[in-house]
Amino acid sequence: MTTSATALVLTTVNAPYRTAVSAEVLAGCISSVAASSAALGPTFSFFSEVPLTRQLAFIEAMKLDPTKVRGVARHFAGLSGHPLPLAT
Repeated sequence: MTTSATALVLTTVNAPYRTAVSAEVLAGCISSVAASSAALGPTFSFFSEVPLTRQLAFIEAMKLDPTKVRGVARHFAGLSGHPLPLAT
């Protein structure tokens, strides 16, 4: 994932909440339910507002375990009642 693609992900997840979550922090949040509490809004935004192809590219670029990320997505889908692409 290019720097500009990462920047698009971070802009998407940070702007609505006026936060400055880094790529590393976001990576931790989307791969651990416990860690996600550090940035609930940006984490949910990642799963709900970032296009699936960009989510998958970010997961790969950050070398995350897709199974763990899908588990966090399922957790957020359950909490929100909204279907999330990675939760399926």
